[in-house]
Amino acid sequence: MRGTTIRPTTEDDWEAIRALRLEMIRDTPMAYAEHLRDAEQLDEAEWRARGRRGQEAAGTSMVAIDADGRWVGAMGAFVPDEATGPLLVGVYVAPSHRGREAGVADRLLDAIETWAAERGPTLRLHVHERNERAQAFYARRGFRPTGATEPYVLAPEERELEMIRDLDGTPA
Repeated sequence: MRGTTIRPTTEDDWEAIRALRLEMIRDTPMAYAEHLRDAEQLDEAEWRARGRRGQEAAGTSMVAIDADGRWVGAMGAFVPDEATGPLLVGVYVAPSHRGREAGVADRLLDAIETWAAERGPTLRLHVHERNERAQAFYARRGFRPTGATEPYVLAPEERELEMIRDLDGTPA
């Protein structure tokens, strides 16, 4: 979307990070490993720490800010270990800015993929088994299911599906 800025977060962004995170959880609770009531109780120090993720070497936190200054999207990534490589987390785009035409999700993912390509040959993610909208976006962007699943942390009887994308453009 024209006038939308994609950039890493900073510690000073903590209030906007908090507001966006609460919006994310309200919009799609199954997509995040955090209950709304828990997120609402976090203190300023925790939100500042989350803001610093955008400046870390082993992780990043990117946001999309529209021309009016509204935070309309977020994506993060980190490297949990060398075998796993970069892992995509915390993906959200506000309903008003969703869709291929808006391009916010694509631009955020482009930024994450650029960051991840410097840290490994693939980018992995875990997506809730019922989050079909997200699965379709990831498939369009070249991610494929690995066949691996894991329990969803907030409801262990539900599953998260692992997907992977080779960052050099060939299938993973």
